[in-house]
Amino acid sequence: MQLINIEKMKRCLYTILILLLAAPAVCAQPRTVNEEVVDMADQFVTNYDSLLNTYVISKYAATSRRHRANINTDYAFDQIPDTVIAQRLYSLHTVIPMTFNSVVRDHIRMYLNRMRNRIDVMLTLSEYYQPLFEESLSRYDVPEELKYLTIVESAMNPQATSRVGAAGLWQFMYTTGKNYGLEVNSIVDERRDAYKSSDAAAHYLRDLHNVFGDWHLAIAAYNCGPGNVNKAIARSGGKHNFWQIYPYLPRETRGYVPAFIAATYIMNYYPEHGLHPKRATIPLHTDTVMVEQDMLFCHVTKHLGVELEELRALNPQYRIDFIPGRNGSYPLCLPTDKVNDFFSHSAAIFRDTEDSISRRPVTTIATNDNPVVTTHKASRKHNSSGSSYHKVRRGETLSSIAAKHGTTVGKLKKLNNLRSDRIRYGQRIRVK
Repeated sequence: MQLINIEKMKRCLYTILILLLAAPAVCAQPRTVNEEVVDMADQFVTNYDSLLNTYVISKYAATSRRHRANINTDYAFDQIPDTVIAQRLYSLHTVIPMTFNSVVRDHIRMYLNRMRNRIDVMLTLSEYYQPLFEESLSRYDVPEELKYLTIVESAMNPQATSRVGAAGLWQFMYTTGKNYGLEVNSIVDERRDAYKSSDAAAHYLRDLHNVFGDWHLAIAAYNCGPGNVNKAIARSGGKHNFWQIYPYLPRETRGYVPAFIAATYIMNYYPEHGLHPKRATIPLHTDTVMVEQDMLFCHVTKHLGVELEELRALNPQYRIDFIPGRNGSYPLCLPTDKVNDFFSHSAAIFRDTEDSISRRPVTTIATNDNPVVTTHKASRKHNSSGSSYHKVRRGETLSSIAAKHGTTVGKLKKLNNLRSDRIRYGQRIRVK
């Protein structure tokens, strides 16, 4: 019995110590909801509301959200002593320090408020995505708890796009995504591919930790870039602790690490706050086949009976309902019960796609911000020799031009004596 009491005393002393160590860094911060909390709350709600409009969630989860809270979660949370919350965070088996202070507390309170009617969907999506996240994080030997960054980044919405152009579950910017091997062009945006973006995020986070040697700083750099973190370190007089450089970071980043700690807390301790979610019944049984020929979604839906909206939801990385399989091997995610049908009908799907492209080249029409693939006879400029030309528009690539005109990148390069895939806006490309 005496040993048990000593252990309890050690834990209590540790809790008091981490509270005292955290206090100087945030003592100037108000205990009410501050600007950083408001920023993170608005971002979470925006991404979550966008998630509700996606096909899978709107069809299966909306009628299943029977979440209830048997107590006033805000009031009840305010009655919990800081030492209890700190002890819970300390008890989590994490590599990354789960620091507790007034800023983290404000973010926990925000999530309790904002997630009260949303946690059903969050927990259901966690069952689907987190094994995938954990596999990628383990592959790059980075802490498993980083999977909760996707709640802060995108509310686990693969279609999320920020006001500055970051996209996908992990919110990669264009340049960073390209640097970590993600294909981003007018046809494919692998920032929205759950598998490839998770690998890229794990790789990037490992690299950031190698630079800063501290997980809090690596997480901050993931949000605002290593340059801004280095500036904050310099302005702080060379300190290398997140809470010590906190005042010198961009406002959004000041709230980012506390929001990550808060999300980790909520996803582990929601029952302790009277939240009793009813898991949404979303059919998430899927499998992936590799496609090495061009494929139009419309022919997949015709032959397999999969709704076009469901096909888009399962394959958010394809921007125009078209897979440019001729240029490489690309994944197609399907409901598990449709995979055998795909192999039975793949020849017909490829044949119909080739026929559509060769007779009526592929173009896209934006409808309510969703690109829709249509086929029509493209207008081409002909000269007296029978050649056809295409004027390059903004955002176009050789791959998209080849798909539009029913040819290949190799043929276009040969016709135009091109040594690389680089083209410029306004350039005149011979397509025939």
